[in-house]
Amino acid sequence: MKTIWGLLCLLTVTWQVAAQNSSAAAGGEWTAQWITHPDIEGTEAGVYLFRKAIELESVPTDFVVHISADNGYKLYVNDQMVSVGPARGDMNHWNYETVDLAPYLQAGSNTLAAKVWNEGALRAVAQISWQTGFFLQGAGESSEVANTDDSWKVLQDRSYTPIRQSVRGYWAAGAGELIDMNKRIRGWREASFDDQNWKTAGTIDVSNRRFGFGMDTRVGWQLVAPTIPERELKPQRLVRTRKTEGVTVPGEFPKEKAPFQVAANTTATILLDQEELTNAFVTLHWSGGAGSQIKLTYAEALYDAEGNKGNRDVIEGKEISGARDSIISDGTADQLFTTMRYRTYRYLEIEVKTEAEPLVIQDISGMYTGYPFDMKAKLFSGEEELQEMMDIGWRTAQLCAVDTYMDCPYYERLQYVGDTRIQHFVSFYNSGDDRLAKNALNLMDYSRQRGGFTLSRYPDRMGQVIPTYSLWYISMLKDYMYYGTEPAFVKDKLFGSRQILNYFINYIAEDGSLKNVPGWQFTDWVAEWRFGVAPMSEDGTSSLLDLQLLLAFQSASELESAMGDPAFADLFDSYAERMADMIQEKYWDASRGLYADTPEKDVFSQHANSLAILAGLVDGTRAREIGEKMLSDTSLAKASIYFKYYLHQALTEAGMGDDYLKWLDVWRQYMDLGMSTWGEDFEVESTRSDCHAWGSSPNVDFFRIILGIESDGIGFSKVRIEPHLGDFEEIGGEMPHPQGMVAVSYDRSGSKMEAEITLPQNVTGTFVWAGKTHSLRSGTNKLSL
Repeated sequence: MKTIWGLLCLLTVTWQVAAQNSSAAAGGEWTAQWITHPDIEGTEAGVYLFRKAIELESVPTDFVVHISADNGYKLYVNDQMVSVGPARGDMNHWNYETVDLAPYLQAGSNTLAAKVWNEGALRAVAQISWQTGFFLQGAGESSEVANTDDSWKVLQDRSYTPIRQSVRGYWAAGAGELIDMNKRIRGWREASFDDQNWKTAGTIDVSNRRFGFGMDTRVGWQLVAPTIPERELKPQRLVRTRKTEGVTVPGEFPKEKAPFQVAANTTATILLDQEELTNAFVTLHWSGGAGSQIKLTYAEALYDAEGNKGNRDVIEGKEISGARDSIISDGTADQLFTTMRYRTYRYLEIEVKTEAEPLVIQDISGMYTGYPFDMKAKLFSGEEELQEMMDIGWRTAQLCAVDTYMDCPYYERLQYVGDTRIQHFVSFYNSGDDRLAKNALNLMDYSRQRGGFTLSRYPDRMGQVIPTYSLWYISMLKDYMYYGTEPAFVKDKLFGSRQILNYFINYIAEDGSLKNVPGWQFTDWVAEWRFGVAPMSEDGTSSLLDLQLLLAFQSASELESAMGDPAFADLFDSYAERMADMIQEKYWDASRGLYADTPEKDVFSQHANSLAILAGLVDGTRAREIGEKMLSDTSLAKASIYFKYYLHQALTEAGMGDDYLKWLDVWRQYMDLGMSTWGEDFEVESTRSDCHAWGSSPNVDFFRIILGIESDGIGFSKVRIEPHLGDFEEIGGEMPHPQGMVAVSYDRSGSKMEAEITLPQNVTGTFVWAGKTHSLRSGTNKLSL
């Protein structure tokens, strides 16, 4: 034990630097240079246009390049957009994108053009930044002709000014755009454009500085290849016009291109409806209207006079309020505005204020973007409600995933650990693509602070700390070990999980409780709880904090037993046993038959009792009794849509899974309100975010609880199937597995059950029904029970 304590003390002061060498490219040395505008400091907001012409004797078979920028870029080849990026990271792990430009090239002269932007102080909270910069490196000898250096030219686009967004609720997603078309640079991406008066691009020194005696100073972006694919881009039309004032709009607009005129000296508004929430780059095309002001407002829903959203399909008595972009028209023909970053909206309002000249709106459309997930899971239930829930949950998960998972695409675009744990299960159960999950685990590991704990969200330039989220991260590593395609991926994360637990061990009081951990002690958004913090005793202890630490110890022990050091597994087991005994003694209230939130045993919640069941503190009859009380006792603090994930897992563990469909009240309320995605909390009429991925847990539970499919071995090497069919006589489905697909079909008649289960090659498992366990082999299994 003393040896292990020595190791833990060493971990307290040891810090793992995971920076990549900025001089080493994939397959060779970086020969390109980071470039910028020579006359800027580099941290201020601005848009910068870069160009370079290259001559080619013939069209190459391939012309692969690596591209990056700070804050972001759009790359064009011969006036065609070919790449948007980079995926967000931090300074020690700055992503580049890899693109083959050959399909866009031609014999003779070619123009490479890039728009690079920096939103300065108004940039998104997830946007870490050093200074404005652009980088392009040819991956081979022939494509190195495109390398960024002083052969590129640059000009500042002074038509752009960032604007602070004013929305209802916490905003962290970055700036809006004010574009003065009178200052725009027309045709700058075209080969015929004259860039003679543009500046020669300035270069940025990001070389490693070595001084000898082991001293090595790194500056700038440490480039790494992303572990995720480029985002999906596909054209998307808005569906219909819902309301107009001051203008007449053709009936086919906006579903089809149909120009219309806004008269001179007129204020006109056009409210457009996508009918479903989306993430898209928006493009507006118009002509004329010198001096006209155009405002684009994006909203998930409309608001009534009391600030409620109500039924999202209903617009009467409501107004739009939300993020916006503004444009000043220069009066010429064929003006185009495209947002630099994607916008999230169901409703989009165009407001036009003309002066002495009319303005013609020619078109508006979107370019959908997101992580290229492919839905592979299928549920065969015959119930329209379940399929609609599946579709809404999948749409929610998709919109909350671009270059990272996000809590919400509209307000924050931040990758929180608590949200991400549910999101990665949606990925496992619905798509089988675990690359974004691996990316999330990497980023969370990179966020570890000197004390050892992770940040609550990452990338994050504000450094928010939610201690409980650092604990959930350890459980996410265990989740990946069981469900991911590459279980060994978690091995190099064990150093971090040991550091995290050592940090928390330092805050365990003499009685064994976690106490006075710095940060925001968030557990769940509960009406009775202040800022989501579970009740605590006067000395700062809480069963919710202790239970989450207990679950982290249990997860860490499993990780160490399978992938790490048995000595650490024993250590974490010993802590888990002591914590379990302490929790039982300190928080169990025999008179109520429940676990209390505090030692005073004066407040109770679904949360504490759910975690107690999931931690294995009770089972069998007692677990069922607790489960029934969690649903019937109205004095308990209720789990929000987020924490219902844990509540439902606990109720199923307590033997109540057959009632699962009865627990979906909040999801049905959202559907009744015309929602196309799941909202943030129980305030369905006025929830801040209409799209919060932690609400997509039914997309997991339909397969994990109803169909009963769970991993029972490292890398899903074994499958455990215990269905909870409720009133279903026939139901089935299939879900992705690292080795293929798992398919199940159940047919009940009276007391008889016919089950057909197909497992991938080399995968075995067990089937549990009516308290009896049956072995499953690879391939198709037919059971008559």
